[in-house]
Amino acid sequence: MSTRLHVGNIPSTVLEGDLQAMFAKFGPVDTVEIARDSGTGLSRGFAIVAMARDQDAVTAIGRLNFTQYAGRTIGVSRSR
Repeated sequence: MSTRLHVGNIPSTVLEGDLQAMFAKFGPVDTVEIARDSGTGLSRGFAIVAMARDQDAVTAIGRLNFTQYAGRTIGVSRSR
């Protein structure tokens, strides 16, 4: 079963492929879903990244939480 991570404070210019590449450095990524407004299609500023292995997700959280990405400080945590 995948471990789902919440990635917050991402800029609207970030694409799924960008996040896929960033998280793939820590292990296999199953899916990346950027939350979008249903009316406009614009990013809502967060995404859900599902990683194949729990230990890789823990490593990604430790390495990426409160780091700079595309000019913003992102937050990475387990999705609730």
